[in-house]
This record gives sequence, structure tokens and C-alpha cells, in this order.
Amino acid sequence: MRGSAAPTSPGPWNTRSEALLAAQALTAGQATDAEHPEPADTAPAQETGRPRPPADTAHDTPQTTPARPVRRGPADPVRALMHRHRDLCERAVDALEIAAELEVHGVTDRTAARFRHRDVFSLAEELYARVPRGTGAAARPAPEDGAGTGWAGWATAAVAPGAVAALAGTGLAFTEGSVRLAVGVAGALGLTVALALAVRRGPLRTAGRGVPAARVWTLWLLAYALGGDGLLGELLTGGPDGGWALTPGPVLGLALSVAPGAWCAHLFATRARRRLAASRGLEDFAAGTRPLLLATVALHTAVLAGLLALTGFAPGALALGALLLVARLLAAHGFARTAADALAGVCAAQALALATVLAARLPGCDLLAAPVRTLVDTWGPGAVPAVICGAAALGLLAHATAALSRASAHARVPAHDTP
Repeated sequence: MRGSAAPTSPGPWNTRSEALLAAQALTAGQATDAEHPEPADTAPAQETGRPRPPADTAHDTPQTTPARPVRRGPADPVRALMHRHRDLCERAVDALEIAAELEVHGVTDRTAARFRHRDVFSLAEELYARVPRGTGAAARPAPEDGAGTGWAGWATAAVAPGAVAALAGTGLAFTEGSVRLAVGVAGALGLTVALALAVRRGPLRTAGRGVPAARVWTLWLLAYALGGDGLLGELLTGGPDGGWALTPGPVLGLALSVAPGAWCAHLFATRARRRLAASRGLEDFAAGTRPLLLATVALHTAVLAGLLALTGFAPGALALGALLLVARLLAAHGFARTAADALAGVCAAQALALATVLAARLPGCDLLAAPVRTLVDTWGPGAVPAVICGAAALGLLAHATAALSRASAHARVPAHDTP
């Protein structure tokens, strides 16, 4: 979140932590009230609607005015919270940004009730209304999913990988020998540049919070989709004795799916922000966002399955496409480290599968390749990436349903990644 430091331990607090937060706010409010004390009420207390009886000088006893009860805490508990987060409130574009940051700091609906508000959103609206914005906040434009490039800019960037892959595939189909090799190398380089352009604009961007190593892992996964199955088949039969078969069809399908994937990411981001604006509680927002995320991933997977049916279906490519979409959604919403770690784990698992087949050639190490050989003998070489990528995609999706259902994940600037 802009203008606010990342908390040391984000996430929901327990009941004791919420009580401590409210007590700290009350203490700060008392200090604020001490700086601006209210005028003391020294007028004698009198009963209304009843005449004062005449005093009997002989038997009249001194009447003592009841002492005014001492106030326990500030009359305005929100004032202390307002002073603690004044920089955030001054720089916030809207109340939703304040609500998201309060959630990152552990403020829940129960905590908001201690500040005399029904939920975090109501508390954020009061903070936004009471703190005046400076000139910097008014002049700052609110970035959207297009990052200022417009629909035409990011749509062109999203279509570029599919166009480059289609041109390269056509060139490989009509060339031979050294010319075919040159076309393949040029196509690989062009596809790399096009993919880099696609993820830097539009709803797939990470706003400078990405992990550079994730690019390497993505290229490895695409390279395995291109030639990994052929290499694994050669290794199981004692090769490779030379080159092995390449399957450009799945890579072409994955490249063509970048455009619908970007559109699905944009749909998820805009619908989530609309639901955030309409929600009146964190649980209400989370309950509506989870099915939205699942529907987004299912829609993209269905589109990818149709594209792969046209270019060359492979179960491993279908699982890889779902994995890449979920990982990019996490990275675009501030969880780039988690996404990069998942991709790195998939790459390590695929490399381990190849390494165990090679290690099985050593004397007495035949059992090392037994799992991979059994899987390939039953469902073919494509079953290995399908199982690895599918398991990783399901695990990452389970994490995303929790991470992306938080209000802080949909602030205009992606929140920091949490372990």
C-alpha cells in the first residue's frame, strides 16, 4: 500500500491482540484529550422541574454536590487510530485503500466494533472523511489494470505471444535443415520477448514487485512442454542417441492462451474491486471472492483446452496453463514470492524426474526410475508433467483462495507478499 510501511506480522489477530490494539488506541486518545482538555463543568447540579425548598437555618445540613464521574477513556476512540495512520489516510485514493491497509495491520470487524463501528469498511470511511487529503493525493492518478497504457496497449501485448508462436510454427512446418534451426531459434527468442512484454502491461503486470527468477522458471517450463516428453522417452529407451522429437503444438496453445488469460485476470480484478466496494464486512467479501477466483481459473482452463484441441492436446500443457495463470494472479496481487517458489518447485520436480532415469543406469540403482517408468508405461511421457504441474496448480489454487480473498490483495497498489 502506498505511503505505509509493511507490518511485521500481517494477518488476522487473535482476541488478545485485538484487545491490546483497542487499549493502545484508548491510551493514545487519552493523551490527545490531555493536550486539548474539555472545559470543566463547575456549575452546581440542580434538579429540573422541582422548586428548591427553603432552607431551614436551624436544622439545615450542608448539602454536598455529587462528584462528577471520572471519564474512562476518550470520547472519540477513532481519533487515536486516525493519528496513528494519518499518512495513510492523507495519501489514500479512496476509503477502500484504507480498509485494505487496516486489514494488513490486523484490524478485523471485531476490532472495528471496539472503535464503535460495525465493520472495517465503516471505520475506513470515517477515517477517509475526517482526514483532509493533501495536494499530492488529489493530483495522483488512480492506476487501473491497464497501467495507463489503455485497452489497445495491453491487448496488443497479450496477443503478441500467440502471433509470434504461430509465425514460428508456420516457419518450422515449411523449412528444413539449417534454415529450420534458424527459424526455431528466432521463434524462441521472439516468443521470450513477447511473453516479457505481455506480463509487463495490463492485468498481468506485477507493478515492480515481481521476482526475476520466476522468468527463468517459466522459460524452463515452456521448454519442457516443447521437448521434455520426447527427451524423457529417449532416456527411458537408453538414449538419446541424437536429437529427440519436439512438440510445438502445446507451446503454441499456451502462447495463444495468454490473451484470454489476461482478459480473465482483468475480469477477476474488476469484479473483485466491485465486490469490495459493495461488501460490508471482510467475511462477506471473502465469501464472494472465492467462487469468483475458481470461476476465473475454470474459464481460462476451458478456453485453453479448446486451443490445445486445435494445436495439439497435451494434459501436461493443460495443467501447466492453469498453474501459470494462478501463479500470475498471485504475483499481480502482491504474492510474487509465493508464485515464484511454486514454479521453482515444479521445475525441480521435472528435473528430478529426468535425473532419476539417468541415475537408474548406474549399477544397483534401477529402483530410482521405477516411479517414472511406471507412470510413463501406464499413461505415456505426458503424464509426468501433468501430475507434477497439476498437483502444484491445485496446491497454489488452494493458497490463492485464501490470499486473494483478502481485501488487502485488491488495493490499487499490490500488497506485500506474506510467507
